[in-house]
Amino acid sequence: MSQNLKQIVIAIDGPAASGKTTTARLVAERLGYLHVDTGAMYRAVTLKVLLHRINIRDAEAVEQLTDGTEIRLERDDGDVKVVLDGEDVTKQIREPEVTKAVSAVSSYEKVREAMVREQRSIGKEGGIVVEGRDTGTVVFPDAQLKIYMVAFVKERARRRQRELKTQGVVSDLESIVQEIVERDEKDSSRRVSPLRKAADAVVLDTSRMTIEQQVEFIVEKAREIINKR
Repeated sequence: MSQNLKQIVIAIDGPAASGKTTTARLVAERLGYLHVDTGAMYRAVTLKVLLHRINIRDAEAVEQLTDGTEIRLERDDGDVKVVLDGEDVTKQIREPEVTKAVSAVSSYEKVREAMVREQRSIGKEGGIVVEGRDTGTVVFPDAQLKIYMVAFVKERARRRQRELKTQGVVSDLESIVQEIVERDEKDSSRRVSPLRKAADAVVLDTSRMTIEQQVEFIVEKAREIINKR
């Protein structure tokens, strides 16, 4: 991978609601890097599947729909906008229906192949903070810094509940706990690119950490690597 000396790839992986997205976005801001939310890309595909009323269990139909689908990540005043086939879907991809279906859709081989190609294209020059579930193991196995974020299930459920509340969705904590447990099982046991920690990843338990502490931890690790290059 050809990179500018001070442009590294930071890969952040971990289970649902472990704090990856917010932390990755803030780390990218601190370093002046692009934040690549791979989960958002799979959510965009899932949204399209739902809008076309395709059965998420119909792998062939889902994979056919993915062909010709255009997903872009664009900078938008410090945030990243998700554009699906020319339409801004940044808010729609966070709806509960998408959350429930994304694990199934993202498990299909051709869907993952298409998204991985796009993610590698975005990160070929470095200078990115990429987060998801297989960024350090599959998408960028040579990333200079790999972080694997974890947190207690109940804490992850509380975070998801707060996120949904900001969207005007009232949800039961125990139901969210169950959804997260089921999501972990699906992500960890899928045949293609399962959720797992890269052998050289640094484990970051965020259960009792503030967002600021998480960001500072990763930024310091990144600067150590950058300063040695």
